[in-house]
Amino acid sequence: MTHTEPPRTDSDTPGDARNRTLAPTDRTRLRRMKEKARFERSELEAVLDAGFVCHLGVVVDGVPMVVPTVYGRDDEHLYFHGSVASRSLAADPDATICVTVTHVDALVLARSVFEHSVNYRCAMIYGTPRQVTDDAEKTEGLRILTEHTAPGQWDYARRPSRKELAATTLLALPLDEASVKISDGPPDDADSPDAALGLWAGVLPLNSRWGAPTADPALPVGITAPAHITARAGTRQG
Repeated sequence: MTHTEPPRTDSDTPGDARNRTLAPTDRTRLRRMKEKARFERSELEAVLDAGFVCHLGVVVDGVPMVVPTVYGRDDEHLYFHGSVASRSLAADPDATICVTVTHVDALVLARSVFEHSVNYRCAMIYGTPRQVTDDAEKTEGLRILTEHTAPGQWDYARRPSRKELAATTLLALPLDEASVKISDGPPDDADSPDAALGLWAGVLPLNSRWGAPTADPALPVGITAPAHITARAGTRQG
């Protein structure tokens, strides 16, 4: 997924991550369907904020692997668990990885099968991740990841012990080299000869919502789900 060069603006200054545009590279420059490219840093953040599972592409022992894992972000980095990636980094500290986050929003059902498509939002981030070893940064990175996944849970649950921190591999990937691609809209065959077929065409939306929390069967009677969990029931994810 790649980009064409967007115009630069006065707001594109280092240290002002929220206003920067996404400067394309050879890996992120779009070569087809260029109209689906998005260049604002805020659009990258919106795609990341709408989900909590990414797919990590990495080469391990010469074999490509794509691994799902949870993530969180701050203004400059994506934090994620990285036991598989850390194996690759141990062998090649300069190894480049690719992280992808995708949201499927709808099926686009056209008059012909050839024109069928999907409405989606997708971000791809390239870079060399850094293994977080400082306890303070690792704790903050885990807080970011936890709060991104389940807001309010960091202050509710027991926090990691030193032993647990030492057993956890956390990676930080810069958000500097990223690509965003968004597809949205109806079928594009309304002006084609297929419009005369008399067939239905349109969009079938896909929405994911959180269900009611289900308690651990081992819980003692009287322990109820906290408000920050119950409040998410029925709300949309993504």
